[in-house]
Formats: sequence, structure tokens, C-alpha cells
Amino acid sequence: MFSDELKKYNWEETTAQIMASTTVDVERALNSEHLTDRDFMALISPAATPYLELMAQKSRRLTEQRFGKTMQIFIPMYITNSCTNSCVYCGFNCHNKFNRVILTPEQIKAECEAIKKLGPFENLLIVTGENPAKAGTDYIEKALNVCRPYFANLTIEVMPLSTEDYERLTHSGLNGVICFQETYHRENYKKYHPAGMKSDFEWRCNGFDRMGMAGVHKIGMGVLIGLEDWRTDVTMMARHLIYLRQNYWRTKYSVNFPRMRPSESGFQPNVVMSDRELAQLTFAFRIFDPDVDISYSTRENHQFRNNMATLGVTTMSAGSKVDPGGYATYTDSLEQFTISDDTSPQKVVADLKALGREPVWKDWDRAFD
Repeated sequence: MFSDELKKYNWEETTAQIMASTTVDVERALNSEHLTDRDFMALISPAATPYLELMAQKSRRLTEQRFGKTMQIFIPMYITNSCTNSCVYCGFNCHNKFNRVILTPEQIKAECEAIKKLGPFENLLIVTGENPAKAGTDYIEKALNVCRPYFANLTIEVMPLSTEDYERLTHSGLNGVICFQETYHRENYKKYHPAGMKSDFEWRCNGFDRMGMAGVHKIGMGVLIGLEDWRTDVTMMARHLIYLRQNYWRTKYSVNFPRMRPSESGFQPNVVMSDRELAQLTFAFRIFDPDVDISYSTRENHQFRNNMATLGVTTMSAGSKVDPGGYATYTDSLEQFTISDDTSPQKVVADLKALGREPVWKDWDRAFD
């Protein structure tokens, strides 16, 4: 399990190694065909700042070689904000006083129909809070069965499940799973997740192994930018990706680096990442792993997403609502966080085409696997 592998790496030593990177290390990484974690550390280090234009050019070239001039489009659908966790940064924190919503199958169906009116979406991300008693595996399975006739590709972002439950859901239309480790800082993890099932670092960290063992087609991973030093956190995630590729090589992978957005929690980020730094990280990940899918959500503003659309990003959300029932059922349920890009799907698509990118609504089907 990766939690055992993670013990090999010291947080402070990793931070020091990143900050000690030199221009020689950066140039070696840029000229390497197969990068190591040390090469990745050089590319995200301050020493790489003067090389951002070269990194952008290489990132664009590698992206077009692997993905062509395309952009996958997806849309999230929140089906419950019921949660038993007390994550200090999240609007769904169980101590926040607001009405909890758990959509019924009929309401989920209405959400699906409303989404299809927004555009020809085929990639749906189903999102829940973490409440195993009221919205556990049985509920998620019912939701997948309701959504399956409407969408070709179903991904979930829910509480970490057992290997058996992941495998069970693959038979109900599940194609992918996204899980945010939030931070790989083992000692500080509990500070941000003091109670609830999410407070178990080992269970969450090893959930990716369970996904791989269950044969999930695509695994998405990410850290929440704003909790700990972002350079060290994403290095741990890069090491995690290396491990997963070695052990579950049939699986596809995606990465995401969401920057913290305002929420009902009122939590203020410990670390603020600039647009320039997020661009550097995006370039570094593309150069480090040319095959990985890099996703930007509507946490990022429209102009920045357009700027990055040709430089390494391969998946974007559009028309997002981050409150349960937000498309058709409710207009006043609490959203998980405040989005930054409320541009319509039509505008997102038009801008991508103007940039020479072809929006892709569907690129995979289990029938062809």
C-alpha cells in the first residue's frame, strides 16, 4: 500500500531538496526523456522560474503529441451535501448549520435531464458528501443506475470505498473515481480533518490502491492547494503517481491541483499559489508525465483557463453547479465552495474553438475497451 511507501520520504528533507535545486538541475530535467521525482522537483522549484517559457513550449508540444488539439469537457453533479466529516476548510462541514440535501432517484433524473439541455455532455462527475449511513454504496449505485442512460462516462467523487465496493460499482456503469488526498503531510492531516471517516489518513491514502485492485478504468488524484507547502505536496503526489503506474499499469490517471476557494467554513488558506506558479506546476506535470490527464475545474477563472487551454490542460468542466440539485431541483442549497468561472458551456466551447482546440464530449466507451 502506498502509505507504507510514503514513509520512505521525509517532508522536511523533500522541501529542502526542492529549494536546493539549481539551474543545472532544471536544464537536465528539460533535456531528459524519462524524468524522475528529482527532475520533477527541479521543474517546480524557484530555480525553474526563468525557464517558464521553455517549459510552456515543451508542455504544449508533449500535449499535442499525446492528446492532439483536443479538450475533454465534463460537468459535475452534486447529489448530496450530507456529510459526517468536520474538514475545517469545507462548506459541507458537519458542524455548519444548514439544510442537508440528499437527492431522490427522481430528483437525480431531473438533474440529468437539465444537464443534457445545457449541452451534449457525456462525461458526468457525480459528487457527494461523506455520509456512509445515509448516502453510502447502495445510494451511489442507485445514482449510477439513474444516470447511466443519459451519459457515456460516469465518474464519482465520493468517500473512499472498499475494493469490493469499487468493483461492484464498475458493474453499474462506473468508469472513473476521483479522490483528493488534500495533503500528504501525515502529521498535519489530522489538523484539517479532525473527525469523521476522512480523518483516517491511511484509509484515504490507500484508497487509490483499492481502486487499482478493483480495476477502475480511470483514477483521478489531487491535493488541495492552500493547506501545506504546495511544492512538497505535489512532489508527494508525483511519487504516488509513479507508484500507481508501476502497480496498476492498466489504469488511466488524471491529476488536479485545485486552489482553495471561499466557502461557508470561512477557512483562510495557509498558502496562496499565484497564477504563474499554477502554470509552472501544470507545465512540470506535463513534462514529467506526458500521458497524464490534467484537469482544470471552474475553481479557476475563465481567462486563466483559456490561457492554459493550449499549454498542457486536457480536461475542463463547464457550466458547473456545486450545490446538490443546482441544475433543476433546488436554488438555495449550500454549495461546497464558490466557483470562479460561471461561463456558459456554449461560451466555453466557443472560446476553445477560437483557440484552435476541439471540445470532446466523449472519448471512451466500455464497449470498445
